[in-house]
Formats: sequence, C-alpha cells, structure tokens
Amino acid sequence: MAAGFIGPQASPLVAIGETFIDATPGFVEAFAVRTFGNHDKVLLLGGLSLGLIVVAALIGIVALRRRPWGVAGIGLLGIIGAATAVTRPTATLVDALPSLAGGLAGALAIGLLAERAAAPAASASSPGAPAVQRPEGRPLAMSRRSFLAVAAVAGGAAAVTGGAGLALVKRKESVSTASAASLRIPKPASPAPALNPAWDLRIPGLTPFFTTNKAFYRVDTELVVPQVSAASWRLRIHGMVRHPMTLTLDELLVRPLVERDITLSCVSNEVGGRYASNGRWIGARLKELLTEAGIDSGADQIVSTSVDGWSSGTATEIVLDGRDSMLAVALNGSPLPAAHGFPVRMLVPGVYGYANATKWVVDIEATTFAAYQAYWAKRGYAQQPPPVKTLSRIDTPAPLATIKPGPTPVAGIAWAQHRGIAKVEVAVDGGAWQTATLAAEDTADTWRQYVWLWDAAPGEHSLAVRATDATGALQPSARVPPLPDGATGWDSIVVTVS
Repeated sequence: MAAGFIGPQASPLVAIGETFIDATPGFVEAFAVRTFGNHDKVLLLGGLSLGLIVVAALIGIVALRRRPWGVAGIGLLGIIGAATAVTRPTATLVDALPSLAGGLAGALAIGLLAERAAAPAASASSPGAPAVQRPEGRPLAMSRRSFLAVAAVAGGAAAVTGGAGLALVKRKESVSTASAASLRIPKPASPAPALNPAWDLRIPGLTPFFTTNKAFYRVDTELVVPQVSAASWRLRIHGMVRHPMTLTLDELLVRPLVERDITLSCVSNEVGGRYASNGRWIGARLKELLTEAGIDSGADQIVSTSVDGWSSGTATEIVLDGRDSMLAVALNGSPLPAAHGFPVRMLVPGVYGYANATKWVVDIEATTFAAYQAYWAKRGYAQQPPPVKTLSRIDTPAPLATIKPGPTPVAGIAWAQHRGIAKVEVAVDGGAWQTATLAAEDTADTWRQYVWLWDAAPGEHSLAVRATDATGALQPSARVPPLPDGATGWDSIVVTVS
C-alpha cells in the first residue's frame, strides 16, 4: 500500500526484480526473451514471489523455536528491499519506505503469531483432567483461538492493504493513458506516402503490412511500465554540444513533424522470430535538434536515456546521415502507447532497437564510445552494432502444419531496413530456389511481403526462404545467434501434405 502512494517502482518485489534483471548476463536475458517472449516478466515476478514465500515459511519455522531470530529475519527482508529500492537509477530515499513498512509489519505479525503458536503439544488425559497449560498459564485451546484470531487479523489486514495498494498502483498506471487521451498530435509537415493496397498481399496467415499498436512487439527491462505525463515530460540535450537545451513536449510538437513508415526490429530476434514490427510513426527530426545544439565534431556517440535510467548508444554519423531519425510522438495515428514510450521515444531506421529505440526518453548526451558504455553494451552486445541484418521468414504454412495437396501459397515477410528488399526466393526439400512475387515496396525502411505458389505433393516436405537486399547482398545462410550483433540464417519449416 505504501508503494501505491509513492509509486510502483518502490515496491520491494519490483525493485528486487529489476535489480535481478540488471545483474543478469546478456546471454541469459537473451535466452529468456526468445524462450518466454512477452511472458518473461510475469514468470520472473512469479518466481520471485514463490521464492519469497519459501523464505518466509522457513523464517516462520525458525520463529517457532527462536522468536527473536524470526522477527529479525523478516526485518532483514525489509532492509534488503529498502536497500535495493534506493539503489535503482532514478530512486530517492522515499522509495525505501514501502520495504521498511513491510518489514516492520511483517516483524510485528510473525512475533505475535510465533508467540501464540509455540504452545506445547497436548498430552493424553483422562476425562475431567485439567486443561494442558502453556508456560504463561493459558489453556492450550485458548492459545489456539488466540493464534487463529491473530492470523485472521493479519491475513485480513494484508488483503485489505494489498488490495488498496493495487488500486492505487492502477491509478498511477493510468497517468500515461489519461495524458495521451488529451494529447493532440499536430498534422505532420512532411507526411508519409498515401496508403497503398499493393503493400499488403492479404493472404490468410500472412503478417499484415502494418502492425497494430496492440500487437507491436515489446522487449524492454521494465517490470512496471513507466508513467510519464505530457505536462511533466522534459528532454535534456547536453554533453559535447555548444548550446545545451531542455525541451517540453509542447516545444517539441510545434516543430515541423515528419511522418514515416519504419520497421523496427530487436537484436534478440532469432531467425524466424517475431520481434519485428512495422508502423507509421510521427516525430521531430533528431538531426535538426542536434544541429541546433551544435554537436561537437569529436562526439561519435549519441547516448539516449530513459526516465528509468536505461541507456542506448547510437553512432553519431548514423543519426546525422540524412535518414529519418526522429523523436517519435505517435504510432499508427495515435499518441504512443504507454508500453511503447509515451510521450516520446527515439527511433533511428536501420539500427537494432537496443542501439537507438529508447522509450520514455528524457536525456540525450553527445559523447564518445570510449567514454560511455550503454546498457546492453555492458552485457556483451556490440557497442557499435552493424546495420540491421537481412532476414526473411515464412508465415504460412505454419511450421509442422498439415496441408492439402495442390496449389499452396508460401508467404511471409523480409526486411533489410534502410537498404530495402530486392528479391525473395523459396526452396522445397533443398531443391532449386524459386523467385517469389513481392508486394509493392513502401520505402527501404519497411519490410516487404512475398508469396510463392507451391504445387504441394503428398508427403513430408521442408521449405526454406532467403532474401536479397537492394544492394545485391544475399542473406547469409550460416545460423548465427543474436548475441552479440544480431542473428543470421535462412528460415526453414517442415510441413506434411496429405
């Protein structure tokens, strides 16, 4: 309940969970992302909760024999939670209060419960014999009633305060939603191309050309989505610049905005994976802001930092080379969803998300790669990643599907952001590569759909796909895992025709 008043980031479970994430090696985090997907955070919180239940049960057993030790054990949990909470990147001393309050309440509860649960076992006695007495002189039956009464009060208090805390947290989690509902995004000075039906082949089972906001992939380290209001948001631009500046959202929105279709992909995406999405973004050009700030020629890295302290490093030359790098404020015609960075996120086409797509961005610093390592660079990923690698995948038929003989569309998507896709080919059972039909291209920064009509014969078959980018480079065939700079390899599936 205390965390409900202060903020969900002060919750002991959240603080410990996010500290656990930060301490986890990059290869372990990558395994969790690709194995559990969007459920990784739920599983982490569930695992931590189960661990705390086990620890608390053990402390309870100790308290039956050594009450002071049990009280001290619960108090220690509160101190650990408080210490963890105040060491988070954006924490204040106030964030320690929920853990300290929880430790105090827990110590009081376990002390009272242990006192009433420590009665000696009843001995066999004949009818009419006097009741077994506790050392304090109270009958055993009275001790049991006292224990149950205290347990009921403690459980009820936990349920009430816990429910109230959740309600307060929910209210705080609606800050971004309420702020977004009242935010009006100005009409972009440079709009995206008119929607073209030829971009989408509209084949059943094929990924749509545009990803809805709800379906847009999400990979980040947040157990609780940061809540930032439009009125409170500020962006600081500083470091190796001649004219440091601080912008409000209103000041950002009065600038000429651009609207662009851009595919965003995660470095942890495996071959055939789903951590890529395509959307229509609106934002202010980042190059213009950095030019106004007067970036120093020696600054080879742009570090962008989230409201929670998470950081990303992008090569300065990429941000300034003329591509549509932006501070995005809208996705698919609406203000950014809270989970995708409301009110502002950074976006640089052709670069993996970990090295450019900072959500809830509040700080941009011009610096050098020698002077600063961003979040994922410290965990084994490339500090200066290469351009997004060419990838293609088969969406339909689904892996291990059973399909009918005859004409069957083999369809999917391919992307090589900022280079574009020139050709996609499909092979059956390791045979000759067949050129697929491509949907019309929107821009070089978006994925393209493809389809090849296969005359499926009965039996078990393997299907593989590969793409060629607009520079003429063929998608690498060798399977390489995402760590440290993105996966490569040809997607392949097995289907049964009967």
